[in-house]
Amino acid sequence: MAGSSRASSRSRRSTPRGSRARSTSAGSAGTRKRKFFDYPRSGYTGLHRWLPSWRFMLGSFLSGVFLVAGAVVAAYATIDVPKPGEDVQAQTTTVYYADGSTVLGTFAVQKREIVELDTLPEWVGNAVVAAEDRTFYDNKGVSLTGMARAFLNNVRGGDKQGGSTLTQQYVERYYVDKTTTDYVGKFREVLLAVKITNQESKPEILGRYLNTIYFGRDSYGIQAAAQSYFGVDAKDLTISQAAMLAAIIPSPNNWDPAVRPQQAQARWQIVIDRMLEDGHITKKQHDEAAFPETVEYVRSSKYEGPDGHLLKMVEDEMAGEAINISKEKLDRGGYKVVTTIQKPVQDQLLTSVGRLLKGELTDGETPPSPNLKIAASSVDPATGGVVALYGGPDFLTDQINWATYGDGVQAGSTFKPFTLVAALQSGISLDKRYSGRSPMTLDGWGDGDKQVTNFGGTSYGTMDLVDATADSVNTVYAQLNLEVGADKTAAVANAAGVTTPVQDNPANVLGSATVHPLDMASAYATFAAQGVHHDAHVVAKVLNANGSVNYETDGNPERRFEQDVMADATYAMTQVVERGSGEPYIKPLGVPVAGKTGTSTGNISAWFVGYTPTLATSVALSQVGDDGRSWNSITPFGPSPWGGKLVEVTGASIPAHLWADYMGPVLQMEQFAKERDFPPRADVGDKPTQRPTTTPSPTPSPTTAPTTEPTQDATAKVPYRLQGKTQGDATAALLAVGLEPVIVTKPSDDVAAGRVISVDPAAGTRLPVGSQVTLVVSSGPKPQPTKKPDPKPDPTPTQTPAPTEAPPAQEEEGGGDGGGA
Repeated sequence: MAGSSRASSRSRRSTPRGSRARSTSAGSAGTRKRKFFDYPRSGYTGLHRWLPSWRFMLGSFLSGVFLVAGAVVAAYATIDVPKPGEDVQAQTTTVYYADGSTVLGTFAVQKREIVELDTLPEWVGNAVVAAEDRTFYDNKGVSLTGMARAFLNNVRGGDKQGGSTLTQQYVERYYVDKTTTDYVGKFREVLLAVKITNQESKPEILGRYLNTIYFGRDSYGIQAAAQSYFGVDAKDLTISQAAMLAAIIPSPNNWDPAVRPQQAQARWQIVIDRMLEDGHITKKQHDEAAFPETVEYVRSSKYEGPDGHLLKMVEDEMAGEAINISKEKLDRGGYKVVTTIQKPVQDQLLTSVGRLLKGELTDGETPPSPNLKIAASSVDPATGGVVALYGGPDFLTDQINWATYGDGVQAGSTFKPFTLVAALQSGISLDKRYSGRSPMTLDGWGDGDKQVTNFGGTSYGTMDLVDATADSVNTVYAQLNLEVGADKTAAVANAAGVTTPVQDNPANVLGSATVHPLDMASAYATFAAQGVHHDAHVVAKVLNANGSVNYETDGNPERRFEQDVMADATYAMTQVVERGSGEPYIKPLGVPVAGKTGTSTGNISAWFVGYTPTLATSVALSQVGDDGRSWNSITPFGPSPWGGKLVEVTGASIPAHLWADYMGPVLQMEQFAKERDFPPRADVGDKPTQRPTTTPSPTPSPTTAPTTEPTQDATAKVPYRLQGKTQGDATAALLAVGLEPVIVTKPSDDVAAGRVISVDPAAGTRLPVGSQVTLVVSSGPKPQPTKKPDPKPDPTPTQTPAPTEAPPAQEEEGGGDGGGA
């Protein structure tokens, strides 16, 4: 007790009086009311009053740690792994030629083809691990040391670093689908990386990363990169190739060996060394590795050049009702599209068109007008597949495909076979004869009973439908269409394959309708298939990304015409080539061809459409005005098929020449040379009492009594095509049929000296053998008078009519090319 009293006494003595008073006062106050937060600190003065106690600091720190930890735990628990980005799942759709292996083009948002990790050599994934995240197989999705190092570097002002693991990069590209630079975004990626590491296996993460990452050269994913850099599949990558691709991941466009070879090789060496250090390859593999050579990078211009029109056709057909794959699906779906386009045929078509555009196909000197439009297409009669097509020189500069665009161009006399088929279906025989005189006024032809004229005004005698087809005689076909019915002609055209509207007016036989060149090839392919129509198409098969069949077509075959009708129509059309307007260029091919020339009024369009049993091809020329919309006469260039300079472009001239130049080599290809001959003429319809001498008579019955009467009249027909021939050739042609030529000379400014100006009686007229036929032969230009007379109008029709917004109606000449066009 004494000790306690002394201690208490010392304590009281050592305490200053003022302090004791303050303490007592504070104690009294504390008794009355305590501060919740004792700051500034009571009981202290000076600096100590403002410094927190160590207890407070420790408590605050621990509280902060617990709060942050709680926030992280809460964020981790509440954050959801998002769906993968749309683009990273998109795969490239590849379009192939008909062989199924040669690439025609691609459709893609990003050039990518997804492959499974287990199909790749193990060094492919290990090279990427060595380059991007050496702790990948051990870490939990993040690297705290890497993040700390990157943070310090950024704070010090160095090059900005992310410190991201491979898993974090995977999250950024596969799920976030954008590069994150802010710290909040990075924090979110860290949480996602940890969460995904707990949900996905390391092989799964690595495989998706390899299919996602950008490797440069417009290539996303390891498969596209392997193709772009080395021309191989990812499964065939060597160790060196895999190391190079992994090496350039941080900056692929800058470290592409084609751009910076030294930097690329330095990075490659680092990766190869790390692969050895980490045990991914052996010492022998390391020492044998050499920096790989890359292939040349060719940038993709999907729609560039004439093939751009083909790809647009594929795109449109894929989006159609039959296949129903939209453009968006096409760009992302990874489909394999096999087309009907045969590359050797397409190449030959482009070669021939190129020769024409350069002037090499004509005189080698005169190129065509820059406003000339060329359309050509070939269709397989057995399937309806478009084997080759030319719609223009470059889709990027002119997106109009002239083989399929809009209403098309006027068909001219290529429409006459539709009327011929309608006639044969109605029971009218090829042997039926009609007057070929010109001009001719026909009841019901049009308002005011307009006249019909033949091309060039040539008048013919009575002729059968074979001769009328060979010479494309307008007046005969006008009579035939009135007899059959214009609605029947329109129906045949549509049934054969014409998709544009065809009016049922009488002039439709002369090609007043505008049609697509592809449609005409399809329609004539129906003739070649003996009346079986197939839908024209460019997509043969579509495979899904997994290899399963999505779509396949056989062209939906349907019989539209009877075989005997087709046999007779084909026979008549072969005579166009054998002795008609198609003879100069098509007959020398030495292959049976059925076809038809066509020329519109004013030479606004010119055609040749022809077929064999294995291929149908249309060639159509037209010319637009400088405004790109109006139609002008086609500017002549090059020689005439009949000799001399070409003065007007008809179907028998440049279109037939282009057709022959293109189809000559094509018809020698094995797939088209397998069948040459057409079915024999069937002779459908009413049979006249006497057949033309060109048609074989049926085998006589054994009971038929012999007769002394001649089997044919002692008459001869004035040959066709004498106009424009040399005097010697025309004379020989007359003598060959038993007629006597009489020569009359006459000056001419238009016909070269020594060539026939006109024939009297007209071609096709039947005369008794030995009758005289007058040949008016040119003696050259008229002598020039000393005083120039007043100019007289040129009897030759003008070749340059004023441009029009739409092609003129063809009720008179109607595109007919009879009489030598």
